[in-house]
Amino acid sequence: MFEAISRQGTHSMKWDEAKKKFGTNDLLPLWVADMDLASPACVQEAMVKRASHPLYGYTVYPDAYYASIQNWMQERFSWEIEKEWIIPCYGVVPSLNFIISAYTKEGDGILIQTPIYPPFVSSVKHQKRRVLDNRLVYENGRYHIDFEDFGRKAKEAKLFLLCSPHNPTGRVWSEEELGKIIEICIENDVLIISDEIHADIVYEKTHHSIGSFEKIMHYCVVLNAPSKTFNVAGLNTSYAIIPDTRLRQAYSVEQDRSGITNGNPFGIEALMSAYREGAPWLEQLKEHLRSNISYVNGFLKTHQLPIKAVPTESTFLMWLDCRGMGLSHAQLVDFFLHQAKLGLNDGQSFGKAGEGFMRLNVGTSKEVLSEAMQRLLNAYKEAC
Repeated sequence: MFEAISRQGTHSMKWDEAKKKFGTNDLLPLWVADMDLASPACVQEAMVKRASHPLYGYTVYPDAYYASIQNWMQERFSWEIEKEWIIPCYGVVPSLNFIISAYTKEGDGILIQTPIYPPFVSSVKHQKRRVLDNRLVYENGRYHIDFEDFGRKAKEAKLFLLCSPHNPTGRVWSEEELGKIIEICIENDVLIISDEIHADIVYEKTHHSIGSFEKIMHYCVVLNAPSKTFNVAGLNTSYAIIPDTRLRQAYSVEQDRSGITNGNPFGIEALMSAYREGAPWLEQLKEHLRSNISYVNGFLKTHQLPIKAVPTESTFLMWLDCRGMGLSHAQLVDFFLHQAKLGLNDGQSFGKAGEGFMRLNVGTSKEVLSEAMQRLLNAYKEAC
């Protein structure tokens, strides 16, 4: 069912831009966080149906769009939200920028946790705010939060940009951890902005949306999209959930100023069809991804490679601890690129905390992943 489909020649960033990014076209690209797997049939059918109508003009967001999000949040996360809390957006990263502009001023401190998805840092720096890094602690093969440091830095912060589940480490924050975060942020008058774009792909743990905690409801913004879940990132359709009227109005003003307010007719249809009919497909996808993750872990162990995968609690992204290879970070990147011929995400792009790590996208077929692991093994044997 889940076979990798060739994306070459489709203007795919992951495949067609690989040479531009890595400087070579002989590698297997396993970097950008989208999948090589087809979107569910319900989404494909919705796209074809919409495309059959020959006009693609300005499009509004229908009531069914909002209802789809409300139902999805209720069914998947037991979070009952109101229609007026939902603001359609172009994408999570643009929304991060609008939020920083709307809720802070130049020089304000913004709290993040590295290693982190790169736009968290770049969005702060581009708008001349201060990055306050509560670096995650990696101990005994698992990441956790240094709450003592978090509390100190929260005293200087206006916003906390939370990644939940966390990219790239794959951590699913527990109810207790989120509760501690909330207490500290309330105590220091810090707004929580939660990127929950990976919330649907969680394995043994349970995702708790920060907005579902009553204490923080009026001091948070939740950003989400069907893009990672259903492989529709190119349709640029996301949304913000903002329960508080004041925060919602401030965000809306900033987004409206950008001029990015029109709906994407295909993105709207994709979201509605995915959230209405895509749940069974999603469960099958998670089984496929779980199998891929297990395969990589088993391969590394069986062949005694000095690489350890951080436990992947969520996402289709594996965070590989390669420090056992005994290479400098520059040598590590060179090894993957020029010897293994694999295009992974450089761990240092997620901050200094990512030194010695690489991010592997397993959102592909078992055949592609098998080829990738064999390339890795062959390169390691040659290097030894």
